[in-house]
Formats: sequence, C-alpha cells, structure tokens
Amino acid sequence: MTLICPARRQLLLGLSGVALCSLIPSKAAASRSTKGIRELSLFNRHTGERDDGSYWVDGHYQSKVLNDFNHLLRDHRQNVAAPMDKRLFDLLYSLKTTLNVDDEIHVISGYRSPKTNAMLASNSGGVAKKSYHMRGMAMDIAIPSVKLKTLREAALSLKLGGVGYYPNSGFVHVDCGPVRHW
Repeated sequence: MTLICPARRQLLLGLSGVALCSLIPSKAAASRSTKGIRELSLFNRHTGERDDGSYWVDGHYQSKVLNDFNHLLRDHRQNVAAPMDKRLFDLLYSLKTTLNVDDEIHVISGYRSPKTNAMLASNSGGVAKKSYHMRGMAMDIAIPSVKLKTLREAALSLKLGGVGYYPNSGFVHVDCGPVRHW
C-alpha cells in the first residue's frame, strides 16, 4: 500500500479538477457568463411588424426591449399581448448562434389567447388544447436563409424544449417546455 503525502494529494486533486474543467464545452462555460449582449431581430409575418434589440446586456434582461418583443408577439387576432418567457428569447438566441446567422427570425405565431387557441384547435388537429403558446412559452418560426430541416435539426440539438416540424406549413415550433419532438 502506497501512502500519498497531504501536499501531493492536494496537487493531484487540483490537477484532476483542472482536467475535469477542460472537459466542459466552452459553449457551456460561456452560457454562464454575465458579460456580453444578446440581440434578436424579429419579423411578425401576420402584422408585418419588425423589431430588434439587445434584450440581455451584461447579465440583465432589458425590460423595454422585452416589452416591445411581447407586443410584436401578441395574439394578432385578439390584439392581446402577454409576457413571453425569457427562456424563449434565450432559446432563439442559442438557435441563431448554433446556426451562425444574424438574420431576422420570422414569427408565424407567438402568444395565443385561449380564445384564439380554441378556434385554431377546432379547425386543426395539429393545435394542442393546452398549448405552450397560451403561456407565452412557444413560437412558430422560420428563418428564410435557413432550410427548415436545418432549423429543426439545430433546435433539436439544443435540447432546450419542444420542437415541432411543420414543413408543409413552412415553420418550426419551438418552446421552453419539456424536451420532446414531433
């Protein structure tokens, strides 16, 4: 049995910690950073409205920009806005980063009021009765410069929530609920 002196044990533990930290992807380390700026550019296909801005600066969400985004993502049928989950904006930002694009994200659907969701569900089997859209946790999106299949694959790779693929309708559904896909 070999005995290791306390100083050597501390050195070995320290080195193993350094080795372990080197296994953490740089992307994961960067995601914990409180420095930097996260920007999004959105286009609502139904209203024709555009908005862009830095929604997160040095670790702080920017309420003015988020309020503007909430308005753009409102239920255009009822003209009702609701606060969108901040994780959804982070998901979109991660998608942009993964795809290495700065292009505008086209929004087909953001927030949906219960009345609108019920109407859509009655007309289509593809609309969930308890949709995350009603909780401000989902968006149906497209990025014109990115193939829909590529957008779907990137969203799936993030494992940040639900991903629905609707190639015939021309969009990908993303939400910040449980990780799942269809």
